[in-house]
Amino acid sequence: MSTGRASKLVSPREAVDVIRSGDMIAIGGIISLCVAETVLRALGERFRETGTPGGLTVFCPNRAGWASPDGPTGLEHLAQPGMVRRAITSTFGGRDTPDFVRRSLAGEIETYCFPMGLLFRLTRELAARSPGMLTTVGLNTFADPAAPSAEGMRVGRGIPPQDLVSRLEVDGRPCLLYRTFPVNVAILRGTVADTDGNVSLAGEPVTAAARHLAMAAHNSGGKVIVQVKHLTERGTLHPRLVDIPGMLVDHVVLDPTAKQTQIGDDPAWTGEVRTPLPPVGPLPFDHQKVMLRRVAQELSPGAVVNLGVGIPTRLPALALEEGFLDDVVFSVEHGGLGGVPAPGVPGRIGAFGAHYNPAAIIDSPDVFDFYHGGGLDMTCLGFAQVDAEGSVNVGAFSGNLRGPGGFVDIVHATRKVVLCGTLTAGGLQVEVTPAEGRAPAIRIVAEGRERKLIPRVEQVNLHGPSALEKGQRVVLVTERGVFELAPGGFRLVEIAPGISVDRDIRPVVGFGFEVAPGLREMDHALFVSGRMGIALR
Repeated sequence: MSTGRASKLVSPREAVDVIRSGDMIAIGGIISLCVAETVLRALGERFRETGTPGGLTVFCPNRAGWASPDGPTGLEHLAQPGMVRRAITSTFGGRDTPDFVRRSLAGEIETYCFPMGLLFRLTRELAARSPGMLTTVGLNTFADPAAPSAEGMRVGRGIPPQDLVSRLEVDGRPCLLYRTFPVNVAILRGTVADTDGNVSLAGEPVTAAARHLAMAAHNSGGKVIVQVKHLTERGTLHPRLVDIPGMLVDHVVLDPTAKQTQIGDDPAWTGEVRTPLPPVGPLPFDHQKVMLRRVAQELSPGAVVNLGVGIPTRLPALALEEGFLDDVVFSVEHGGLGGVPAPGVPGRIGAFGAHYNPAAIIDSPDVFDFYHGGGLDMTCLGFAQVDAEGSVNVGAFSGNLRGPGGFVDIVHATRKVVLCGTLTAGGLQVEVTPAEGRAPAIRIVAEGRERKLIPRVEQVNLHGPSALEKGQRVVLVTERGVFELAPGGFRLVEIAPGISVDRDIRPVVGFGFEVAPGLREMDHALFVSGRMGIALR
């Protein structure tokens, strides 16, 4: 049926033909979630065939791309010599997009790394075409040009000084100014579009600032390309379900085969259905379970809790097992609130950002407004390195480039920061004797090759002295004991049964630390092999 309007539906190749050499392109999505893979593949094929468009600048608040047996994905399509001149992102995937990371490290792509939340919040300023964004987030970390570790913003050899952020004073208070820039093309993904180009993301676990990125391109006089899975007649989308209004959309690309995530689709991630129980069984009894139980002792009823990657993703599984899941609100920084974050379910790490049975899904800039403003009661995060002054690194270490993602944003104003991880990595073997009719004990069977507590971190993602100045409580939960950050550094306040400070802790900690005069053993109830009976208080 004719609508009397020009169709916005085009082929992938027709869509990417609007991109010119030298353009600034904004790419939406998070790894595989909400990533317009079909469009990015077509863009890579166009360059391979014609040598254009080259010299692109890529703005990607969270990296796009994942390891796939079917070939390159996401940013990897753009990892061709001469195709990308500059990249701005918050996180990297050496396993997911190896050529893109390699070219960044070699200086072939002028790549800059910033905190994810600041980049997502910047999308609003790009949409409004304001001069920039003022913030205190990231002061004294690698993202502060005045900090000693600011070099970490520039990735690779021979990268010239960047002009995106500067430090200044406002009313005598230090701030960071993130400058805006025009966006020529936005490449986004939704679930369904009508024939007028109105787009709904109802089937996506995240929204990843799609509307703001569309506004940024439109208001810059650029083009907006949206890939969708379904097409519907005009007027059939409820206005409350329209995430990207058709007035912002220039081209719609239809791909009925697109997956919700790299591991497939699940309607429980978007609220289409509520699964009676996510597929999570009891956690195995080991040192990691003991650590998670100790983390749970830091929770309070009604707390809003962010979870980072690594061991912390398993905390909701413990909450299900112990029966306190409904007493807290779990959040990861991509928009889901409540329910069970997917990475905590075996085999679902590839859906990081999705939640089973979320109570709400909000947009990424809004999540980080909440985090930056101090809305979180607690966060539980992993760590790669911790140093003598309490600073933490998760972004660049031992030759690995990951980027901090949302770490800097999460810890900025959260009242209680709990770091959870082992003291060493790489071959560590730990034996746990349960507390069942005998004294529990932890025994280090084989020490890890890499120390994680070192004199000075390679990149500052949490600045210890600043956290203390802001009145934050920083707790380090390890398999051998619990440390708390105090003026002067970390203090050991609890020790695991069977562990000796001089035999098992001091030799693997690369700095001096205080032992609390009232050093106590960790609660023996943490070491029962069955259900512990955790009650939040």
